[in-house]
Amino acid sequence: MDLRFLEASPSKVEKNAIDVALVGTDCGRDQLLPALHAANDAVGWISEGALNHICRRLSVPPAEAYGVATFYSLFSMQERPRKVVHVCVDLACKVNGAEALVAAQTDFVVRSPCLGVCERAPAALAVEAGGDASYLMPELPLPQLGDSSLRLLRRVGTVDPLSLDDYRAAGGYAALRNAFLLGPQGVIREVTDAKLMGRGGAAFPTGRKWAATAGQPGRPHYLVCNADESEPGTFKDRVLMEGDPFAVIEAMTVAAYATGCTRGYLYIRGEYPRAFAALTNAISVAHERGFLGSNIMGQPGFEFDVEIRRGAGAYICGEETAIFNSIEGFRGEPRSKPPFPVEKGLFGKPTVVNNVETLANVLLILTEGCQAFHQVGTPQSTGSKLFCVSGTVPKPGVYEVPFGTTLRELLELAGGVEDLRAVLLGGAAGGFLRADEIDLPLTMEDARAAGTTLGSGVVLVLDGTVDVGGFLLRIAEFFRDESCGQCVPCRIGTVRQEEALHRIVQRKGDAQDLLLLRDVGQVMRDSSICGLGQTAWNAIESAIDRLGVQL
Repeated sequence: MDLRFLEASPSKVEKNAIDVALVGTDCGRDQLLPALHAANDAVGWISEGALNHICRRLSVPPAEAYGVATFYSLFSMQERPRKVVHVCVDLACKVNGAEALVAAQTDFVVRSPCLGVCERAPAALAVEAGGDASYLMPELPLPQLGDSSLRLLRRVGTVDPLSLDDYRAAGGYAALRNAFLLGPQGVIREVTDAKLMGRGGAAFPTGRKWAATAGQPGRPHYLVCNADESEPGTFKDRVLMEGDPFAVIEAMTVAAYATGCTRGYLYIRGEYPRAFAALTNAISVAHERGFLGSNIMGQPGFEFDVEIRRGAGAYICGEETAIFNSIEGFRGEPRSKPPFPVEKGLFGKPTVVNNVETLANVLLILTEGCQAFHQVGTPQSTGSKLFCVSGTVPKPGVYEVPFGTTLRELLELAGGVEDLRAVLLGGAAGGFLRADEIDLPLTMEDARAAGTTLGSGVVLVLDGTVDVGGFLLRIAEFFRDESCGQCVPCRIGTVRQEEALHRIVQRKGDAQDLLLLRDVGQVMRDSSICGLGQTAWNAIESAIDRLGVQL
């Protein structure tokens, strides 16, 4: 290929950062995202010279690399100060004074979508080139800390997340040892019999996904841990990664053993620096101690390695096939299905994708047994669930309760709410419940019957002080910003949805705008390529129909 590179040259700092990031790699296109991170982290933006050096090292056309770099909100192609403060203006932060926080900043401010720190709303992420990123926040959000009934969260906040010895003393790696006794098919059978459903929002049976991947003759098989929880109001996976990182690595190793994977990618949000550091340490220590690499824990022939890939601010990359494109060095746009990931996923090979909470449940299944696991919860929704409670509530945080707990009981754990207006379940892609509907049992089947969804576990509380019209407008803005633009229904529909809402909220619209909203929403739902466009109308529709909101 005759590649035409740019004339610009990188600075010494940029060149060194990029070269260091590419040491030990094959310098293929799949290293494009790490190289862009290296340049952006080093000086605070990606210059023409840095982009040119990356393209020469990876043999990527500059136009294509520019298209990838501009896809992500955390990268800048324009020079900016070395210190940047990303201030969240999304849902939980919006109702807790985000605009005042923006106004109070003296540093260079970027208005940001959800940072995954909703329990500290309004939240900010300070990033300084050449240094570390840091949240303007203290400890993990665990109101139930010390509760003996906790299962998924039992080690978080009580065990040193940087110590493998502490993790093993608290039961770590017992699940992997049991997996070796059961064999790959035995592990899949246990997960299937436990009726574990995916915890990322789609609720697909985990055992069926694993069995389908394991049965594919093509090799190699890949495992992807989806840690890109970008749904506004979601922060449960962050808590698990920061507080129990070795559990994430062990669970990935169990999944790899069951499905025949030799390599795994942990795709983590770029806005999660603490989780990134904790997981980087866990992977390094696990390698040193024989829990990753070859002949893991003395199991002959079993090899598995994990590589972390940092996202760079793109909600759409939470979609399972968009992750593949991002890892491979392309824009994070979803792929058409079929073929499905279990047949043709990452690098065109069979791939199993699970989110962090789903994998954490596997460890419980293999240590206590499938029968004991589904004694918790309900017959259809087995086990416990992590819920992210935020908004206008006294004690926001991550709560673990058995499936079947009512929304009222969950809100009481969080301190109760006076003058409750509504609860948004499932985040921006979810739906609202009225104050008189909070006795709903929190199960996948009950939520479905009630015309809503649990999604990824968002419980965003709105009291009577919240401007619902402005809140819905922020949802519309979010989907407009986060649409990848690949398919026409979503690319155009999210813009038209926002325009109509603007007119209605400003009292400049009429009945035709409401009809337009419904028509556009239905077209997006019926014909968008992926879940972003298919769900972009959900919350707005439920506010109009369920809450009787007069916009």
